Amino acid sequence: MSETLANVTCVSIGGRGLLIMGAPGSGKSSLALALIDRGAMLIGDDGVRLAAEGGRVIALPPPNIAGLLEVRGVGLITMATTSAPLALAVRLTADALRLPPDPPATLDLVGLALPAIDLWPEGHALPLRAEWALDAHGIG
Repeated sequence: MSETLANVTCVSIGGRGLLIMGAPGSGKSSLALALIDRGAMLIGDDGVRLAAEGGRVIALPPPNIAGLLEVRGVGLITMATTSAPLALAVRLTADALRLPPDPPATLDLVGLALPAIDLWPEGHALPLRAEWALDAHGIG
């Protein structure tokens, strides 16, 4: 089973996929760029292909935009991409609670459950919070 998600961004941090969701203009690409600057690798910006494999959700670059990342005010830049099993989805929203529920909510993707938490979309510490969320709530 496979599907393609639009309007999402995805990076791999240490071989674990982080799916970044949010409304247009919420900072998905900016968060990805900051995480890439910290050592992450791009999977897909503004779209990602998903496949179920061995009980995991695998994130793959979407063929039509693979390697492209939109940098607001600069334009489209190209970079290497990778694929990775998804470990966590973060939703960038101003409605994020101060502390996430325990256990975190889940998203159903390609028939499999993926932990999902909300993050406040602003602040210079957002990339750090995303990395800590992956460590604290991500699978694998």
